[in-house]
Amino acid sequence: MKFILGRKEKMTQLFDESGQVIPGTIISAGPVYVLQIKKGSDKPHSAKASRGDYDSVVVGYGDRKMTNLNKPQREMIKKAGSPRGEKMGFAVIREFNNKKSALPTVKIGQMIDVSAFAEGEKIVVSAITKGKGFQGVVKRHGFHGGPRSHGQKHSEREPGSIGTGGQQRVIPGMRMGGRMGGERMTFKNLTIARVNKDNNQLFIKGAVPGRKGTLIEIVSK
Repeated sequence: MKFILGRKEKMTQLFDESGQVIPGTIISAGPVYVLQIKKGSDKPHSAKASRGDYDSVVVGYGDRKMTNLNKPQREMIKKAGSPRGEKMGFAVIREFNNKKSALPTVKIGQMIDVSAFAEGEKIVVSAITKGKGFQGVVKRHGFHGGPRSHGQKHSEREPGSIGTGGQQRVIPGMRMGGRMGGERMTFKNLTIARVNKDNNQLFIKGAVPGRKGTLIEIVSK
């Protein structure tokens, strides 16, 4: 299992050896530093603690002054050997669970960059999608709207009926207008098309959720 954090830069296209166009997204990834290694076997086994019975690795990414971090974060970074120095901490701290296989061969304080990944490797990408605010049913759910004829003057984007008679309530799960976007999504089976070690960039084939600058979590499949 390999993992890294990054920021979404932009979408662009590349050409392969045969001249075909490959659309994709450029991610400015890493480097990340291993701050803590958790093992489920080290935790007490009970019904209440069963959710914490898993293996995971905690990593840090980005720059932030130690004075702007809370005390638990500062202590975690100090125990890891302060990879960025005594005055510099990490802007983002994330935990990667590893339930299916053994812990990767990483050590506390180790640096992980894009060189850990290879071209053609399958990955899983998670990020927060673009927030679009309150939207109607046409944009949010793809409704076709009402008819454009037979006296229907202002029903082009209306949702129509929202339930049967007699219930006096809205059925749970009814597709209606509401807040759209701003949710965590995971895209599986994406492929790394290019690895730029000099600039710490990954070119991922296809689209990646989020706006420019969104935090991206990348895990090998």
